[in-house]
Amino acid sequence: MLDSMRIRLTLWHAGVLALVLLVFSAGVYALLARNLQRRTDAGIDAALAAMKHLLAYERAEGDTELEAARNTVAELRYPQTALAVYTADGQLLAETRFGSTQAALPTLPAEVSETARYWTLPLPQDNTENGVRIAAQRVVPATNAAPNLIVVAHSLEQSREEMEALGQVFLLIIPLAVLLAGVSGWFLARKSLAPVATIAARAEQIGAENLSERLPVANPRDELGRMAVTFNSLLTRLERAFAQQRQFMADASHELRTPLYVIRTATEVTLEESAASHDAAPETHDCQQALAIVNEQSRRLTRIVEDMFTLARADAGQRTLEYSDFYFDELLHSTARAAAVLAARKGVTVETALTEETPFHGDEGLLRQMLLNLLDNAVKHTPTGGVVRVQLAQQTSAYEITVADTGSGIPPEAQPHIFERFYRVDKARARSETANGASGAGLGLAIARWVAEAHAGTLTLRQSNANGSVFVVTLPSPSATAENA
Repeated sequence: MLDSMRIRLTLWHAGVLALVLLVFSAGVYALLARNLQRRTDAGIDAALAAMKHLLAYERAEGDTELEAARNTVAELRYPQTALAVYTADGQLLAETRFGSTQAALPTLPAEVSETARYWTLPLPQDNTENGVRIAAQRVVPATNAAPNLIVVAHSLEQSREEMEALGQVFLLIIPLAVLLAGVSGWFLARKSLAPVATIAARAEQIGAENLSERLPVANPRDELGRMAVTFNSLLTRLERAFAQQRQFMADASHELRTPLYVIRTATEVTLEESAASHDAAPETHDCQQALAIVNEQSRRLTRIVEDMFTLARADAGQRTLEYSDFYFDELLHSTARAAAVLAARKGVTVETALTEETPFHGDEGLLRQMLLNLLDNAVKHTPTGGVVRVQLAQQTSAYEITVADTGSGIPPEAQPHIFERFYRVDKARARSETANGASGAGLGLAIARWVAEAHAGTLTLRQSNANGSVFVVTLPSPSATAENA
């Protein structure tokens, strides 16, 4: 899942926002808690100051200690606050309560000084933290009077409710914000990376046969646009190099055809004249053998040049298919019969199993060349006494042509490369067969596959082992072609 750049960008976007929101929320929460405590302590300080001055006033008016304490707590009222006045030894003189909040001494009277001391205590009924904030201070209300302890207790329930409400808001807002950020980040990443997906899809469709196509450039000024422009420049250079290579191959093949034809004609005419003269001189015999070798090698070279010329025209798109209607079984039968003549010289038998009445619409000449290449390849690699079997079967929407031989098979490491141009499986065997005039140049299977693909078909190696190799050609039947059209 994390292999997708969209998901990674979305997770990074949501994760960074979540971290920022958490840090921000924690800061706001801590700042609010600190401000609430400062506000509470300021209110307690004001209550302590009022009690001190009022208690001193009451004693100055001649009230007793008890009367002054009662009048002090009776006249002062603060929201959510309880007040109390104690003697110096901690005896309660007077108090006012706020609900369950009571201004009780949190410690021994000896520990209370003339400077206010603060404590935060839990509520007695629920034992929760931050229940009540208490402050105590020792005061001397009048000259020669006994000191008193004044205590102020402020309920923190409202502050706690505010903090809980803020926490609930954060618990609701943060996940919702992260979710919205994830969704928006996903759509933003999808929209931002859409050109990348388009470029990748188009790049997958570009090959050696369609190098003229280019990648779409939405905005040539941004990063993706500059990347597409650079890639298009690379495609232009590749197209130019491929065109030069194809042109060179086509020109070379074309130029070589004429001298090879002259060589073949000259050797054939000389051999015919030598045979007609019945000259049995050794020199003549040696000359005939040399001419025979030259003639055989010129034939082989001619075939290589013709194959190269065919591939060069196919690569350049100059070899158009010449469609016609014919029966594929008749084409395969005549091709197998021609291959049987060549196979008989090697002692190889060609067997056929054909389905009759198999009409087809395609380039008959190219398909004949494809079949000849496959049969020639099978005969060359089948030892004397072996068998080459050709089978034509009609499937649901395709024709399947199978060419099987009883040769030694193709090594597993070579099987992925057999359709590559000029690839030879066994170099030593290739040299031996070349001396006998029986070897090609490794172009036959490449041409056969191109012909099959040009007819919307396939050519595959179904299997190859010590018992032989099986090549399968699949071509769409006329009914399937009509449905697709």
